[in-house]
Amino acid sequence: QVQFIESGGGLVQAGGSLNLSCTVSGQTFTLYAMGWFRQASGKEREFVAGIDDDDDGIKTDYADSVKGRFTISRDNARNLVSLQMNNLKPEDTAVYFCNRDLAVDHLRQHYLKYHYWGQGTQVTVSS
Repeated sequence: QVQFIESGGGLVQAGGSLNLSCTVSGQTFTLYAMGWFRQASGKEREFVAGIDDDDDGIKTDYADSVKGRFTISRDNARNLVSLQMNNLKPEDTAVYFCNRDLAVDHLRQHYLKYHYWGQGTQVTVSS
């Protein structure tokens, strides 16, 4: 059974930075594209960023709202996917989750169908 353990969230002022981490177990990490998602209170979960590392190289994908501010990366040796978040805004406040799919472009298309999610990590940005 795959497990996602997210960490690194916290309370930060607008303009600040946080680095989120997701450790994955129960799968062959390198077989999957990994992504970050978030869900603000009272809103639907949304795609944030995705990354894949295959024979064609590293591919990334970002939601328009975070382009230029967030950077996703992965460490295959540690089964770890990270999200560096800079210039945070109050609208970034949400619970952040990671998940997987077979290709990076599938992440933003299929995530609402995923059955299993970790606990997530809370990010709160004050104005």
